[in-house]
Amino acid sequence: MLHKTVTRQLVHWAVVIVMMLLCAGQVLAATANDPLGEKQTYLKDIHINEAWDIAKGNSNITIAIVDTGVDLNHPDLKKNLVPGINLINSKLLPQDDNGHGTNVAGVLAAAANNDRGISGILWDAKIMPIKALESDGSGGEQKLGEGIKYAIDHGAKIVVLSLGINKYSDYMNDIVRYAEEKDVLLVAATGNEGNRVRYPAAYPTVLAVGGMSADFQANSLSNSGPEIDLVAPWDVFTTAKGNSYEHKDGTSMAAPQVAAVAALAWSKYPDMKVYQIRQLLRQTAQDLMDTGWDESTGYGLLRADRALAEMPLLDMYEPNNRKNQAKAISVSKMISASFTGGSDQDWFSFDAPYDGTVNLTFELAEGQTVTVQHTDAKGTFSSVTAHPGQPVPLKVTQGKSYLLLQLTDRNQTGEVPYKLTTSFDIYRDQFEDNDKQYKAYVLPSRSQRLKGTFHQTGDQDWFEFPVEQSGSLTIRLSTDTARIDPVLFVQKQGEKGTTIDTDDDGVTEMLALAEVFPGKYYIKVSNVKQYANAVVGEYMLDIEYDAKQMDPNEPNNRSYQATTISLDTEYTGLIDKADDVDWYQFQLSGDTYAQLNVTGIPNVPMFAFLYDGSMRPIASGDGRKTIMLHQRLPSGTYYLKLTASELFDRDVYQLMVKAKPLIGGYADIQEHWALNSILELSGKQIINGYDDYTFRPDLPITRAEATTILSRAFKLSKQKTISYTDVSSGHWAYADIAKAAQAGIVDGYPDRSFAPDQPVSRMEMTSMIARSMNISGKRRGAIPFTDVDENYWGVGVLKQMKAEGWITGYDDGSYRPDQQASRAEFVTMLAKIMP
Repeated sequence: MLHKTVTRQLVHWAVVIVMMLLCAGQVLAATANDPLGEKQTYLKDIHINEAWDIAKGNSNITIAIVDTGVDLNHPDLKKNLVPGINLINSKLLPQDDNGHGTNVAGVLAAAANNDRGISGILWDAKIMPIKALESDGSGGEQKLGEGIKYAIDHGAKIVVLSLGINKYSDYMNDIVRYAEEKDVLLVAATGNEGNRVRYPAAYPTVLAVGGMSADFQANSLSNSGPEIDLVAPWDVFTTAKGNSYEHKDGTSMAAPQVAAVAALAWSKYPDMKVYQIRQLLRQTAQDLMDTGWDESTGYGLLRADRALAEMPLLDMYEPNNRKNQAKAISVSKMISASFTGGSDQDWFSFDAPYDGTVNLTFELAEGQTVTVQHTDAKGTFSSVTAHPGQPVPLKVTQGKSYLLLQLTDRNQTGEVPYKLTTSFDIYRDQFEDNDKQYKAYVLPSRSQRLKGTFHQTGDQDWFEFPVEQSGSLTIRLSTDTARIDPVLFVQKQGEKGTTIDTDDDGVTEMLALAEVFPGKYYIKVSNVKQYANAVVGEYMLDIEYDAKQMDPNEPNNRSYQATTISLDTEYTGLIDKADDVDWYQFQLSGDTYAQLNVTGIPNVPMFAFLYDGSMRPIASGDGRKTIMLHQRLPSGTYYLKLTASELFDRDVYQLMVKAKPLIGGYADIQEHWALNSILELSGKQIINGYDDYTFRPDLPITRAEATTILSRAFKLSKQKTISYTDVSSGHWAYADIAKAAQAGIVDGYPDRSFAPDQPVSRMEMTSMIARSMNISGKRRGAIPFTDVDENYWGVGVLKQMKAEGWITGYDDGSYRPDQQASRAEFVTMLAKIMP
């Protein structure tokens, strides 16, 4: 009886304690009691205990580990293993003879609460070991592909790939595509070299996992780049070969953490497709560096608790209806999002790692198309219609681009989910076509650095270097990515060539020739044969030629001896004598923006002095590497004097004078269709250009710019007090916005913002100018353009403006009201209504 009484009391107090905790808003997270669990500190970082309150395992799906095998007799793993295969030796079981695969398996699914060792993230699981790597951890692409395919064909839902190689291949790309078609999730490590993401992690539909250090930053050795999805802890404590346990680190240990949480998520959402699971893990990741996606940590740190507790979103990127809400995405990944009807706009941004082409491929409902508006890093605008499954190539310059996506059918209602796959092709370098020796690109006979690319399969670059005087020659070939294994070949014409290849990815190759003699030297730059595919990366070819140079312009030490130079032509020179001075003269016709550039200065103080035809000083400059004199000049004769405080005779400087005719003070409108309108409004001081004498007529015009121009054009004077959240009193356009708001020409948005940097659409442009003319629109009359209807918000204004002859559309009968308006279009429309 005493025992029963004590038991009842213990139960009573246990209930009281639980109720007190619940009332206080506290929840006791689930924990495992394995004896070495305290060493698994990484589990706290991903908040697995809170996730275990919802799900602890998933034995309904099979998870394959393609690796060195698994210790099949490890007491902490046996319970969760299912039969696999040994692809190295088909007569043997997939027993781990390295230890790496066993490390991965422990992170994934070491048995929990079994009074030994550790706990995997999955307490219950079905792990399929596939041995595709040798005992030393090495392996070929063929076996890796076989391993992935075996896993797919034998029922695996998730494949863990804690391995990688630097080269892309069509073979592996087909395997990855096969996995996506079969709705199988591939999770791969990015690699541990502090370089570019390795394959297969780099393929668009593979979940690429980097490593996070204890300070919640991307580990410095974790490979990163456009392909990374998220990160997980770098350091783990896990199972080891021979029934033991050990500390391990690397992205190889991060990848199984992500795979395990994906399995937990699938236990809660068994009907989810593989792309939805990927998106859920991205959606619920914890930001570590930049908000949203970045190329160091992807979408952030894996959060197991959020993946199981948060509601999956159909579009995780909302709100992104404006440019200033644009969400960052990768140039090499598949994502999914949604349009909420035809009026929904999705803004994205991406960083192009180089000049090149970003390809967009959409998957969406049959019959739907997407209007894609693209503005690249230089402000170049384009618009195109994307059809499902048909890649849309967008030319990009290095840096940030913006995408505005919208359904072409503006009348569409309801949700329209879509998938967007991006891929990047690097630019074709300036030396092409030079794939053959007889097509070798002829280089100037001097020290120099070249940048080139392997932009297509089988690309190799030949150069001809003419040695005019005896000297020494050193050639270095380096790359900015381990995806290139550079090979250098050098041959003097008529002699046997030399190949330099250390057989390592990304390692610099060098050939030093202590003495070279006059003649032609051929240089071939290539990627090692088995890496012959196109590569996103650049190589650098450094040529150091040490020979006594000759100045081709001497004598030009006096102004009356000045070398006459042609515009846009490169000239070379030396300062190789104590009293050496180099004089040049050139002619300009008409008002001109002149750019005088002296480059290649061999790190000595050099000075430039510009004079007019009367030898009156105009400008001067100096530099140790480069001198730039940019000046607006009238027609006439000009003289340039170059001197240096130190002599040099081994390297030559390069001089080039460029001149752009100025029309109305602008260097970029000479043959533009809007020339007359720009000149008219510029003459009235209604518009102006940029500091570099450009108007940039094809650049989209912003709300602040358009408002300022209208304020000047109509000489607005009265202004009201405005309190837009994004326009302070110190904003450059504050006064003009206040004046235009007083005049009723512009207003803000319901959220009290003005969005001054937001591009103006053609309809907004038309509406602004209509308000300036006190035109409010009319409802009667025929619809003026084929791409608007009676329900369009601006149809009345369009009717009246068209009827009164103020606007016209395009030849196809459309007006394209939602397309961004350019500076030229705005100025032209405004000029038309000005008295």
